[in-house]
Amino acid sequence: MAETKTTEWVKMKPSDIEKKVIELAKQGISAEKIGLKLRDEHGIPKVKLFNLKIKKILEKENLWQNPETKNVEKKLERLKKHSVKHIHDYPAKRSLVKNVPKLSKLKNR
Repeated sequence: MAETKTTEWVKMKPSDIEKKVIELAKQGISAEKIGLKLRDEHGIPKVKLFNLKIKKILEKENLWQNPETKNVEKKLERLKKHSVKHIHDYPAKRSLVKNVPKLSKLKNR
């Protein structure tokens, strides 16, 4: 489906794009944000045009982290801090109790 005709105006080669994706991932940027940075800063509309996928590149370099797991971990950290500060916020404590199994379920995948 993706042809190289549509990417003639892009100056970067697929190998350069792979290097840039790996470099951004090592800086701690998530896969979703890497796609946005490539689009906004480097003029690459979609990595798929080069028959590449950000997830595949990151998996090959062992840099892939499941964004869903990462987001649930952040949420749990925020809820823990909040529940320590606001002891009588019972809905927050309930949300904390509900999200702990989600994290363990995601990590076991």
